[in-house]
Amino acid sequence: MSDATDKPNAEAQNERAKPLFDRHMLEALVCPLTHAVLHYDAEAQELISKPAHLAFPIRGGIPILLEDEARRLDD
Repeated sequence: MSDATDKPNAEAQNERAKPLFDRHMLEALVCPLTHAVLHYDAEAQELISKPAHLAFPIRGGIPILLEDEARRLDD
């Protein structure tokens, strides 16, 4: 009986441990403004474009590569 109760908890922990963003996808993504390589900030869940001085959010595992949605980076 405890096996059935433990399994959903273990699955929930595994889901939380999975990154929301697939790092391999980075190879195909570039800044929509400068076409430069984007750098993944796992802690902030953002893709950073250093040349554009912008941080694009990742929401629900989906990169939002819109200038209007990006956060300006302070120099």
